[in-house]
Amino acid sequence: MTSDQEAVAGKRRGESGTDTNSAPSVGARRHLLSVSDLGAEGIEEVLRVADAFVEVSKRDIPKVPALRGKTVVTLFVEESTRTKLSFETAAKRLSADVLSFNASSSSLKKGESLRDTVETVAAMGVDAFVVRHSAAGAPAAVARWVDTCVLNAGDGWHEHPTQALLDCCTIRQVLAERDGRAPAETGVECFKGLRVAIVGDVRHSRVARSSVLAFGALGARVTLVAPGTLLPPAVEAWPVAGVSHDLDEVLPQTDVCYLLRLQGERGAGRFLPSVREYAAAYGLNARRAATLADGALVMHPGPMNRGVEIADEVPDLPGSVILRQVANGVAVRMAVLFMLLGTPQGKSPAGAVAGLEDAWETSGA
Repeated sequence: MTSDQEAVAGKRRGESGTDTNSAPSVGARRHLLSVSDLGAEGIEEVLRVADAFVEVSKRDIPKVPALRGKTVVTLFVEESTRTKLSFETAAKRLSADVLSFNASSSSLKKGESLRDTVETVAAMGVDAFVVRHSAAGAPAAVARWVDTCVLNAGDGWHEHPTQALLDCCTIRQVLAERDGRAPAETGVECFKGLRVAIVGDVRHSRVARSSVLAFGALGARVTLVAPGTLLPPAVEAWPVAGVSHDLDEVLPQTDVCYLLRLQGERGAGRFLPSVREYAAAYGLNARRAATLADGALVMHPGPMNRGVEIADEVPDLPGSVILRQVANGVAVRMAVLFMLLGTPQGKSPAGAVAGLEDAWETSGA
């Protein structure tokens, strides 16, 4: 069995997640492999810690010594731009040392297994692996092979937990601003009954899977909107309020319109008559955006296929928070890295951050 097959087998055995209702906080864990590792309380805890790092990111010198002496490896076997740069920026702002793994020029190209690669890198003395891989379950496999923290940065069609967390952070931030309150004052009550439409290529989307888990755990009502061919098998088992094939019918009852990229590299085009027909039926343009509920948000995990799932003018509309998602991604990933690597034993992550903030102010950092 190859390394990738072992990874998938581990996922099928259910080794990458736990029960959402009883999951401990990320600060009590060694890894973050799935949103189901957290549950509602864990998600709220991540958001509280991320609030502090949002403020850090606004400073003239957005850097703190929270992870000084720690080494983080970004092990991206699958190509990425924004997620890889976001994690590396987050680690560097926490003063961690970053080892950036380039699969295209690594021994993987010479036939070395993924297991041998990660065990070799781990032997150099590292504290965390941030893993992105095209095989579902690969981060869970890495977590079994090495004695370090492992963060899932996207695995196959499985999950992308930090994307869902930064989406929750962005929604809460915007809704809190509208109420004239700090996000911490808002908590996660703002998600209760929030109507979220996840639109597009749900079948191939790890973002959709993580987002459904996160939004649902916080009390939002999620509707999947897609042609039948782009819905996953056994979609009836997903914890959603409903499934629709009519975007125009759903939009007026939508508070958050979350658009998914049509993933041609995973064969999405084979499930459609044509990309043009898909864009006509499921693409969000200015006319459709105008039918959204008052104050509705438009989100996209990127990269965007302009003219397909999103019209060229939509990212610039007032309700679009796409670039804010990117900005919050750094703060959320700082929070997760800090909670896994920088929280002293016996201390809550929020308490640890409060202690750090006092130290930063005293030192003038």
